[in-house]
Order: sequence, then structure tokens, then C-alpha cells
Amino acid sequence: MAELNQDWLERNFPCKTACPVHTEAGKYVTLISQGRFREAYAVARRPNPLASICGRICAAPCESVCRRGEIDAPISIRALKRFVTERFGVESMMDFSVLTEIYGHRTDRYDEKVAIIGSGPAGLACAHDLALLGYRVTIFEAAPVAGGMLRLGVPEYRLPRALIQLEINAILSLGVELRTGVRIGTDLTLSDLRRDGYAAIFLGVGAMKSRDLPIEGLDLDGVLRGVDYLLNVNLGYRVEMGRRIIVIGGGNVAVDVARTAARGGEQTNLQRNLSIVQAMDVARSAIRFGARDVTLCCLESESEMPASREEVEEAAVEGIHVSYRIGPKRIVGANGVVTGVEFKRVSRVFDETGRFDPRFIDGSEHIVPADSVIVAIGQTGEFSFLQPDDDVATRGGRIVIDPDTLATTAPGIYAGGDAAFGPRIAINAVADGKLAAKSIDEFLRGAPRAYEEESVEVVIEPRWDREYDFEAIPRQKPVARPLARRIGIAEVEECFSEHAARREGARCLRCWTNTIFDQKPDAGTECILCGGCQDICPENCIEIVPASRVRSLPPDALELAPIVIGGARAGSIIVKNEEVCIRCGLCAARCPAGTITMRSFQRKENAVA
Repeated sequence: MAELNQDWLERNFPCKTACPVHTEAGKYVTLISQGRFREAYAVARRPNPLASICGRICAAPCESVCRRGEIDAPISIRALKRFVTERFGVESMMDFSVLTEIYGHRTDRYDEKVAIIGSGPAGLACAHDLALLGYRVTIFEAAPVAGGMLRLGVPEYRLPRALIQLEINAILSLGVELRTGVRIGTDLTLSDLRRDGYAAIFLGVGAMKSRDLPIEGLDLDGVLRGVDYLLNVNLGYRVEMGRRIIVIGGGNVAVDVARTAARGGEQTNLQRNLSIVQAMDVARSAIRFGARDVTLCCLESESEMPASREEVEEAAVEGIHVSYRIGPKRIVGANGVVTGVEFKRVSRVFDETGRFDPRFIDGSEHIVPADSVIVAIGQTGEFSFLQPDDDVATRGGRIVIDPDTLATTAPGIYAGGDAAFGPRIAINAVADGKLAAKSIDEFLRGAPRAYEEESVEVVIEPRWDREYDFEAIPRQKPVARPLARRIGIAEVEECFSEHAARREGARCLRCWTNTIFDQKPDAGTECILCGGCQDICPENCIEIVPASRVRSLPPDALELAPIVIGGARAGSIIVKNEEVCIRCGLCAARCPAGTITMRSFQRKENAVA
């Protein structure tokens, strides 16, 4: 057997590779299946300070590459994260000592102060990691509440406000200071922060400015921008909408806007200390008197629409109509008030190379009546707070950064999240915050930190315990709240039961466990060419072939009895297709010579006892 290559092992763990913070999703999924919930939470929380939030709203890039999806459907990784955080995360009213168990004791080791501008996911993650490293951190937030777009952009029916606050409290418990209602550029400047002794600054200000359409009628009363609408609703202000609402856009924000409008556009405001009874009254009123006719209009076809398919399906369940392949030509009105939108039908959205280049059908104009129109076609950065002497460059609505370190053009100032990369999913912003914390630490210390070298630990599985017929278990879906009970702020998706969570976890193929072929004649593990592994493999991913048929040896093939006759290789070779393998372990159980073993690989610092 050739020496194991760590890169090869990592490539066999696709869910971890796809996660921007490299969460070992398969590990916590499997621990859940075994009933080891506290350990599962530690695996999920260690790389992600917003694990409980991500259990509700993460777009789950890990699921899109899950190898189980090639058999039937990917593991419900995000929903399983919610299951385990509800037991040991902030929403479980956990003792914060569990964080000490995960990260160790936190102490102030350094005198330097670091300022974080913005309390969204990037800022919170940066503050979290800097506090663990021993820095004094202060978060400055312009809004009256912390959370950034998690709090001000994501509707409460998807992400409870109390949960956001609990997640923030856990970070503040590390010694982080939070100052809300402080607007940089008005109340303070970056120069002021420098003079106040902040040795480094992280800009996590998000993309808070809605993109406008270059069409007539945007200045009419009743025309709103998507981000502005969500900000007002999530701060508890009533937005008068009428009954016929048109939302223009095809992304996730547009779907959030449409679903919020359908609920009446009103949610609870934590600042007003509403009781639960009052909150439910507000929610019922919103449904009873709110917008009942909501249409989402987008350029793309159903298959091209960038919004999450699950979100679009839930919107349809809630009565929201989606009109595909139409684009706005102008917004029409009377006496300064919007009355509708004139649309044209779309012949194509992308050109032959895949570039965004919409084309419209002449003569297809038609007007759709509306009492309100919400434009939600994307967001961009708003950087009026930057002063010329800050030396922070911007370009195209983004802050210019070094993608490897997130350093801006000004020494000691870093930026990440939507402000630097444009709108992306929350877990990308968390990853940016963590990278910025590492870069700031290196900047302040003058050299890279001497992190413990990562190494791989091998665990031989003497018994390959799997639930019987695990490859046939169907995907378990979280229960959705019945339509009649989707009242205002009520969460739509509910948590897995323990039975469903453990059953779903059992579907994981455990990609970090590999079939190892180890030919050692002196140790008594020499292959006897019985062909049992090839015969028993249910996926037909093992093949024993004559060496003469193989021009070049695959890196993970095992050559048996290699000899050379007349200058040509002779003997046999075992070739295995890792992409097809379901890690059932039957080949190892069948092998009479012990040549085949199942071995799990994990980084030592992430090892689970």
C-alpha cells in the first residue's frame, strides 16, 4: 500500500471541503445517529460560532456535494445541525461552560484593542475568534439592535429574534463589548478609532443598499426597495402595502420579501418588550388584514431562478404566485401613486456563453395592477462613512481587499462579508470573519501564529457497525408547520424528532472512512486472489484485473504479486472506484486474508473519543 496522502483523504470528505468553515458535517451527523448528541454539538460548534443560527438558515453547500445524493438524496445536514443545537446550543439555555469544554479557558493575553464595525455574521465571527485569542474587542453597530442582516434582513418566521440574541450573548460572554446605535462616519470615524487606541479594525458593514432598476416610475409612492422593506419590518415598523403586491426579483431576498408581505408585513419588535400574547395578536392581525395577493416576478425560468428551490416551494404553499420570464419595462401610476407595473416577456436571460444578457419579446407588453411594488434585485455596499484619509479603496460597490488575508488598502484595516465580496450566504461571511481574525492576529503579533501542526489520526474499525440496510433509508424531512398555523412570526420549519434525526444520521456514508488494501506478506495479510471482495460488493466498485490491461497504475490501486515477464507487467491489480463506494464494509468483512480493512481518519485536534 502506498503511503496515505492527506490531500487524498480530504477529497474523500466532500461535505467538509464544501463548507466555508470546514465543519466536519459527516462526523456530527454520525454522532447523532449514535445518540452522542453532546459530542455532535461540539463538532458542529467548534468551527462555527453561529451554529444555532446556521441550523435554521444555512444554504448548506455541504448538502449539494453530499455523496449520498448520488444514490438518492443528500443528508439533511442543516436540519440535523438544528436538532443538535436545540439540545446543547444557545437555544437550550446552555451553561456557557460548554464553550470552555470546546475551546478551553479564555484570558486577556494582549493589550491591543480591536474594533469591529458591524455586528452581522462576519463581524460576530471575527469578534468571537479574536476574543478567544486574547484580544479586547469592541463591536460598533449603527442599528439599535445587533445581528446585522441576520436581525434586519432575515424574516422572523425563518430565524427567531430571541435565538439571534442568545447567539450574540454567547459571544459577548467571552468579554466582547457591544455598542449599538453608533454610526461610523457620523458619530465616529475610523480616524477617531485609531486615536482611541484601536490597533486594528475589521469592516463587516454588509451590503445594505438596494440595487435600483433603470426604469421609469421608481419615485412613485408605493414603490419600495427590498432591503429597506425588510429593515423596516424587522425593526417593528408597520409598512402600509395594500392588498395587491408585486415583488420584482428572483433571489432569496425577493422570496423573503414576498413571504413577509403575504404575512402582512409586520413582525414583533424586541425593543418594545411585547408579551407573547401581544405578539400573537399582532401576528393574527397581520394575516387578517395583510397583503393577500402577492406575485413574485422574475426574469428567469423556474429552473434558472437563483432562489432556493425549497423557499420557492414554501412560498407557493403560502399562496404566493410566481410569474417567470417577465421583466419590468416601467412602473405606472396615477397622481404620484403606483397603480401597476408594465412587463415584457423574456425570450432569454443568458447568452450562449452563460453571461447575463436578457432579451425581451417586442409587442408582449402588459400591465399588472398593484397597490405596492417592492424591487428586490440585489444589494450593494454603501461606503459614505469612509473618509479620504482612511485610504480604504472601494470598487464596484465593494471594498478592495487581498482575498488571502482580507487586508484592505489601509494598514491594519480588514474587511469581509458582503462588503468585500457582494451578497453571499451567511456561512461565507462567518468564514470571512474567522480569516480576518487570523490575519489581524498575525498583523498585531508581527508574525504568523505557531499553530499546532495538523496531523491525521487513523482509527481501525474492528467492527463496521452500520444500521441494517442503511443505504435504503429514505431522506427524512423536517416537519413543516401546517399552513393554518403559519401565523406571522411563527417558524415554518420544525425540528426533527429524535427518532427521525437518528434515522437520518444513519444514512450518512461516512466518507472519512476508507477501504484500505494493505498487502503485507510477512504480516500474513497477502491477498490470495479469491475475488470475494469483488463478488460481495453491492455497488460493483471493486474490480480485479490483469496487470497487462492497465497502462498506468491508479494512485489508490493495489498491485498483487507484481512480476515482470519479457519486459511487461504481469500479475493482478485491485482497482476501486471511491466515488461509487458506500462504505458498507462488506469487502473487509469478507476478506479471509485480512488484506482489506476499514479505517477512519480524523485530525487529532478534532478527534472525538
